[in-house]
Amino acid sequence: MTISIKTISDQFSSCPQLTVEQVPEAAAAGFRTIINNRPDGEGGAEQPSSETLRQAAEANGLQYVHIPVVPGQLTQAQVDELAALLPGLPTPILGFCKGGMRATNIYQHALAKIEQ
Repeated sequence: MTISIKTISDQFSSCPQLTVEQVPEAAAAGFRTIINNRPDGEGGAEQPSSETLRQAAEANGLQYVHIPVVPGQLTQAQVDELAALLPGLPTPILGFCKGGMRATNIYQHALAKIEQ
């Protein structure tokens, strides 16, 4: 299945839940890092685990970061964690969660913290 990607900037895009089969597509599209903002098991048994996605990302030459965010419960600690990681992550970055919104929100908050 083709990834439904929303471009936020030259450095960051977001999408709904990635599957293991879509990771090579993300790499072929030029992404260099995947950020998973979805807690394991949130979508039930059919949702791939973070560890499975990490292995797929690394097998395709991508960096992988997992900062799980519960819907409506983004914390400053999560923003700080991403802000600390962003300067060292290869770009462009593809962030995902259930629909892409949490991934976009945490990225924008972390970027604002970096730019202060």
